[in-house]
Amino acid sequence: MLNIKIFGIVQGVGFRPFVSRLANEFNIVGNVSNRGSYVEIYAQGSDDDLKSFLAALQSQNPPRSAILKVDVNHLPDEPFIDFQIVESTHEAGDIFVSPDIAICDACKRELFDPNDRRYLHPFINCTACGPRLTILKNMPYDRERTSMNDFPMCDACAEEYFNPNSRRYDAQPVCCNDCGPEVYLLGSNLRGLDAIAHARQILIDGGIVAIKGIGGFHLACDARNFNAVQRLRNSKTRPTKPFAVMFKDIAAVRRECLLTDAQEAFLDSPAKPIVLVGKRDWGLGTSIAENVAPQINRLGVMLPYTPLHMLIFDLPDELDDFPDALIMTSGNPSGVPITIDDDDALTNLECDAVLSHNRQILLRADDSVMDFVDNKPSMIRRSRGYAPLPIFYRGKGSVLAIGGELKNTFCLAKNDLFYASPYIGDVSDLRTVEVLRNSIRRMSDLLEILPEVIACDLHPRYQTTAFAMELATAYDLPLIKVQHHYAHVLSCMAENNQHEVIGVTFDGTGYGTDGTIWGGEFFICNANHFERVASITPFRQAGGDKSSREGWRIAVALMKDISLARELNLASDAELSGQKFLLDNNLNCVPSTSVGRLFDAVAAVLDVCKVSSYEGEAAMRLQACAERSDKNFHATFTTTDKIFDDILTRRLNGEDTCDLARLFHVSLAEMTAQVAEDLSHKTKIKTVALSGGVFQNSLLSSLTAGNLRRRGLKVLRHSMIPPNDGGICIGQAVHAMNFND
Repeated sequence: MLNIKIFGIVQGVGFRPFVSRLANEFNIVGNVSNRGSYVEIYAQGSDDDLKSFLAALQSQNPPRSAILKVDVNHLPDEPFIDFQIVESTHEAGDIFVSPDIAICDACKRELFDPNDRRYLHPFINCTACGPRLTILKNMPYDRERTSMNDFPMCDACAEEYFNPNSRRYDAQPVCCNDCGPEVYLLGSNLRGLDAIAHARQILIDGGIVAIKGIGGFHLACDARNFNAVQRLRNSKTRPTKPFAVMFKDIAAVRRECLLTDAQEAFLDSPAKPIVLVGKRDWGLGTSIAENVAPQINRLGVMLPYTPLHMLIFDLPDELDDFPDALIMTSGNPSGVPITIDDDDALTNLECDAVLSHNRQILLRADDSVMDFVDNKPSMIRRSRGYAPLPIFYRGKGSVLAIGGELKNTFCLAKNDLFYASPYIGDVSDLRTVEVLRNSIRRMSDLLEILPEVIACDLHPRYQTTAFAMELATAYDLPLIKVQHHYAHVLSCMAENNQHEVIGVTFDGTGYGTDGTIWGGEFFICNANHFERVASITPFRQAGGDKSSREGWRIAVALMKDISLARELNLASDAELSGQKFLLDNNLNCVPSTSVGRLFDAVAAVLDVCKVSSYEGEAAMRLQACAERSDKNFHATFTTTDKIFDDILTRRLNGEDTCDLARLFHVSLAEMTAQVAEDLSHKTKIKTVALSGGVFQNSLLSSLTAGNLRRRGLKVLRHSMIPPNDGGICIGQAVHAMNFND
């Protein structure tokens, strides 16, 4: 008899039913059970059958599973007479939790089959799809430990659940129209399909509907309707930030957007992330309103990933002209995490109706956002569909890393497993701190990690720093503060399993060890230590918080003559005089090496964007402008002040704005590669890691990586962990884990 222990994503993906079917196929008797951190199998049969069974376990495993390790031991035979799925028991160990999974094709077919008993059921699921992380209380993954425990199975569902030949054999969220959760319209008597039909009518009429999904509420409106989109912008105080669009199907996406094969594969994958794709020339056979993603050349798109989404698009009612594209943006007030319950939706979401349901969301999970660089994935926001899959990196002990102030995620790490949480958001609001606190508690229980150390950012005025200090004091744990940009590089190293690099971090704002603003840094790094060996040319950042939103202020600081700012009409005379006064008297000024602010300054000089209404707006618009140029440039400047002076001079000489935007990207990429090459000659290190929010810019990332490779250097970039602040919790945890090495 074999005792087989399988570690990985093997819970919530139909693994035990799969094992049972294989056992019957290969004449194996014994049993299978969840042990919390692994699946355990007792398998008894002939030597040939056992060999075939063991091979099939690893080669035919369910598509949503991921086997990371298999331990096999030989034991004396026992008197088994058949093969059974036995009651789960819990054992301590490494835990792997499945993310939420989009509806599968088989369930989609049943959803719209009038002869199927789950016809039009908004919560149809099976072992291959449905909610996982967001409904899970603790491990092992069984129905009684999920929010589906509120809905006892009817006889028909129970028969499928216990039938080894059923597609829903041991599927924990199994339910149907007779026994599952129910959709309803808050503030009315409408329930079920009537509620969905009413919400559809509101959307057709140009209204806004809050819709409860797997990990939280969305705010939806007709993406074709300019007025509806503008009303949504006004209600969210979001003047220009792009909205994500959910399309009915892939054909609708192709009509509006330019799709590569790689983008389409991710768009229609089981994770169903938002994917950033190129816009077609809108107005030429397209229908998306121009204010959905103004002044940039890409659109964030996704496909329906729950049965409720599909019913909103395709409910067989008598409504005509339902849009095949809906704005589907996070349902939350500005600066607050996504809303997950009815009371908050009624209180905080401005909309014409709230379409909700009574399946409880236990852990928030906003939509993941994926970009592509050189036709390879580059995560922008890692959440639903991906979290909390761990990163593997060497370590010993257990750590809680609080993460950054913006785009917050936290990390719980135990030995060589680093689990990043779903996206939390910006921790400047005290309500977000409470969400962070509750999410840490829930994930700590779920993953059974009791941290021995807490890590956080070095910035003394971050809410996350204060929160980390509070936790460290309350639980009498050591607190390790990690420099922001060093954490960026470590997150890239961990994702790529590298242990010493030349780290390049281009970012917006981070607190340096010297008390100044860093953001254009070159490091020599390992997991225990970093040395700042170079940076971009420092400049003075004057004007406090305004300087991070008003790029013209940085441009003035970089200019040698303020009359040039007047010539370019960067701001009013009063504003320019005020900025000059601050600079001349060194008031409210701090030295800065932020590449993010450098992008803002160039965008202002080129009249692409002088004032940003959301983080990264100037950089996004500058990239879009650069990508409209097909001019080839050879850059020669090796410092950022000279690059800026060159762009300024050419702008004053009347050269094309988009050509200059491209020249800026080319020059910065060339300078970066030259500095890295010089450092490589000095240190003999041949690997360069690129991280920080600025490297979300796919054009800069591609140009820089190409220049580095042509110099014979190995390039590490992010793929499934964001280069922005959503990834620094991994780096914080890596350093804390290796702090005493």
